[in-house]
Amino acid sequence: MEWYSRECRALPWRESRDSYRVWISEAMLQQTRVETVLSYWPRFVERFPTLEDLSEAEEDEVLALWSGLGYYNRARKLREAAIEIVRQHGGEFPRTREEALALAGVGPYTAGAVLSIAYDLPEALVDGNVQRVFSRLFGIDEVAGSTRMNRLLWSLAGELVPRSGGAGTWNQAVMELGATVCVPRSPRCGECPVRRGCVAHREGRTGELPRMPEKREPTLVQLSIFVAEREGAVLLEQRPVGGRMAGLWQFPTIEVSDLPIEQPGELFPRLLPRAGESPVLSPGGPLGALRHSITRYSIRAEVHSAELVGEVPSGWRWFDRGQLEDLALTGMARKVLRVSE
Repeated sequence: MEWYSRECRALPWRESRDSYRVWISEAMLQQTRVETVLSYWPRFVERFPTLEDLSEAEEDEVLALWSGLGYYNRARKLREAAIEIVRQHGGEFPRTREEALALAGVGPYTAGAVLSIAYDLPEALVDGNVQRVFSRLFGIDEVAGSTRMNRLLWSLAGELVPRSGGAGTWNQAVMELGATVCVPRSPRCGECPVRRGCVAHREGRTGELPRMPEKREPTLVQLSIFVAEREGAVLLEQRPVGGRMAGLWQFPTIEVSDLPIEQPGELFPRLLPRAGESPVLSPGGPLGALRHSITRYSIRAEVHSAELVGEVPSGWRWFDRGQLEDLALTGMARKVLRVSE
């Protein structure tokens, strides 16, 4: 904790212990780099400065501010939980673990983070950084993410969190140590405040711990994406409710799989909204290519110009380019915009 007081990074969400701001930052930081969140968090809390503001927002507006962060269900759950908090907890994030865990999208990590950092309650947390620090410090030779590893980590975290003040500082200090010193590759052990008691450092095993599960190769997905323009407007389709990235807007997209992208005429059958209808787009020339990753998928896409054939299908709309900045676009759609400019 002394090391943290000297070495911690100056991050905007650390300037206040307001539970709402802490909660938003922790939701954004899950599976997302700090550098990315630094550009999203200020805009989000500026637009929704209070929990009540978030609870009254339209889902599309929340998704638009989240666009590009990925894992969009986090944004939906934030809004849903904000509504619950206003209705059931007087507009303040609850102060008990049981009540926090009952909120939409709040799991053990988020509950521990908000309760300890905002309210200084003795609640533990475990994230990837804590896993790495504890695995090396205590020499835990278990597979990262396994049930046994998780049980050991949460037990240790619960034993070590201060009971009489400083819980939030302690939790942030361990996470900061993992993020800046006890990093996955080439940890800076010479700068570590606990290296003298570290099992992995003493045994020369920092490169082995934590023991990572066997890595799965990402699934390759090939797409063709079409940019149809008319008088400064572009044609977008809304992703269906209930699926991945539900409700977000993207450029008309098809998975080409075995079809050669060099022969766009053969793509017409894939563009039928329903069997038996005419093609809705007439592909034109290539505009560029892009790569994108979504969880375990590695996406390669060719971007083509296109023209609309007939009426605009249900779920598709024309948008002026000036509207796109505030629209709930997928992260890949924003890449398409850069490719097609």
